[in-house]
Amino acid sequence: MAFQLEFKPKAVKDLDKLPTEMAGRVIQKLESLRSGLKGGDVKRLTNFSPEYRLRVGDYRALFEVEGASIVVYRVIHRREAYR
Repeated sequence: MAFQLEFKPKAVKDLDKLPTEMAGRVIQKLESLRSGLKGGDVKRLTNFSPEYRLRVGDYRALFEVEGASIVVYRVIHRREAYR
């Protein structure tokens, strides 16, 4: 199943704040999720919304799967991700 990527405005702002190299790595990993959630270090979160996280170095992309699309809510440093 092919997913479509959607970015919330806050996620776009988060990506703009990241160093260019790290933002590129995060986007590349998110693009790899289009073919399924098996690509990359994806973990389902318990008692937390959004439901999933993708680990890219010290950064986490927090997202949910809604039908045929992946909605990215935040891309933040790991120390701030789960507060």
